[in-house]
Order: sequence, then C-alpha cells, then structure tokens
Amino acid sequence: MPNVCVASLALASDRKEARHRTTKAETREAHIWRATACLWAGPMNFRGWVAFVKFPPASLLLLTSGSPRRLFVHATGPETSTCVVNMAEEAKKQAAYTAVDNHVQNNQVVGIGSGSTIVYAVDRLAERVRQEKLNIICVPTSFQARQLILKHGLMLSDLDRHPELDVAIDGADEVDADLTLIKGGGGCLTQEKIVAGCARHFVVIADYRKDSKVMGEQWKKGVPIEVVPMAHVPVSRKIVQLFGGEVNLRMGVSKAGPVVTDNSNFILDWKFERVHSWKDVHQAIKMIPGVVETGLFVGMAERAYFGMEDGRVQVREASVH
Repeated sequence: MPNVCVASLALASDRKEARHRTTKAETREAHIWRATACLWAGPMNFRGWVAFVKFPPASLLLLTSGSPRRLFVHATGPETSTCVVNMAEEAKKQAAYTAVDNHVQNNQVVGIGSGSTIVYAVDRLAERVRQEKLNIICVPTSFQARQLILKHGLMLSDLDRHPELDVAIDGADEVDADLTLIKGGGGCLTQEKIVAGCARHFVVIADYRKDSKVMGEQWKKGVPIEVVPMAHVPVSRKIVQLFGGEVNLRMGVSKAGPVVTDNSNFILDWKFERVHSWKDVHQAIKMIPGVVETGLFVGMAERAYFGMEDGRVQVREASVH
C-alpha cells in the first residue's frame, strides 16, 4: 500500500511539473509571436526585438516549427496595430525634428502649423530655444498651435505685428509628387494657408503614410473646403456640377451639428473621383460665391520631410518650373 501511495505522489508530481513546463513554453511562445509581429510591422520597433532576443536560441525553433497560419493571425492582431501606430509617431517626430533643425535659425519669425505632427515640431523648437538661447517669435495657425506655443513658453505673436515670416512649418493630410498638398483635416485650412502665404519659406512635415504619387492615393476623406454657413448647400451642388464626386458637410463628433471652424464657418469635404489639374480646380472652386478657402495648397510648399518606416527622413523639393 505505501508503494502505491509513493507511486501516486510521484505521478502527481510529474504531472504538475509537466503542466509547469507546458505553461512556461506557452508563455514563452506567446511572447515570441508577439515580438515577431512587432518585427514584421517594421524595423523601427525595437521593443519587439528586445523581447525576442531575451529567449535562448533553442526557442527560435518555434519560429520554424510553428504554422504559417498562426503567424499570420498573430501578425494582424492588436499588438501589430500598436507597433504600426508607434512607428508612425516616431516617423512624425523624426520629420519634425529634422525640419526644425534645418530651417529655424536665431532671430526668426516662425509660422506654427496645426495637427498631430506639429506637436513634435514645437517640442523640438522649444528644446532648441532653451539649449541654444534662440530668439524666436511664433505665429500660430490655429487655437491648437497657439496653445502649444504658450505651453512651451515660446514668444507668441500674430500677423498684425509680424506680417512677414521667415519660415512656416506645417503638416499635411496628403502630399503628391509635385508637392501639392491636401490640408484641412483638422479644420484650420484658411489660417494655415494665410500663414504659409506670408512666409518666405514653407516646409511640410509628415510621416510615410501621407506620401502619394497622385492625390487620393492615401487620403480618402476628400478635399476640405471652408464655406460661409448659409452657402453650404449651393456650394456643394456647384462643386458636383463642375467636377463630379460627392460633397458632404462635415459633422461634429462630440457635438450635435456641423463642425464650426475658428472663423465660424462650415467645412465641406469633397470626395473627388479622378485626378484633376489641381490649380484649375482650386481657382474654380474659389470663384463660387460662399467659398472662403480650399484645402488645396498648390505651388506653395518648397520642401517636404517624410519620416520613413526605417527611421530615415526622406526630403523632397518642389520642382522649379
């Protein structure tokens, strides 16, 4: 009888140890697949690499012995989405930092654009002002830009006091091969265009997702058009008559009713069906009564900085006609 008890205890111990080994193996495998998903998302995600190399070489066999279908499932999960987002944010940062370093000098008046990428530009600008004791005056394009300037303790001004700017730095929703831009996803297109037009140099910062050969390749929300509220219906009808496509009044997300710009106007989003001569389109839409401005920036940007997936910054200059 004691021998039976000893045998039972030994069997239970073996089962417990086996379960422990299985759990450790499953945990280790899960971490490896998660790290692999990050690596497949792009070379900029070093956290995935660190998690990957922590395991002993024997664990690498899991990568070759596992099912390809399993890798596909893991590579399209939430972990990969997070990796891609982090990669895009790092790309924005690299583009913004490079542009600020290349174009901002002491005793300049700088136009500050709007959007998610400009946050990194203001971060870098404030860092340089502190470290290099620069004298920089900032002119904002929006409420958001104004708040960023004040948050960092930078010198705030406006076009009344400084109507001529040395450089303006702004983001874009899409940039084509000719450096024609679609802007206004954040609703600040009119002020952004005014500030850009007052600058001797206008440079654009963006991540790799905003780079297109032709308009509409990446940005699918259409061209923003700022209109006087009472004119939004006739303007919408006229745009469709002239150029086809679909025009929608932009509605608020956290409010009932349409988006209202800093200028108390409405925003139309025109989803075009084909590639146009964008200079002609811009001029024609501007002639429609009730149109304040379009989100087409044609022949304005002289240089664009794209943060790439591999950490490089790609620079494109406007062609000289």
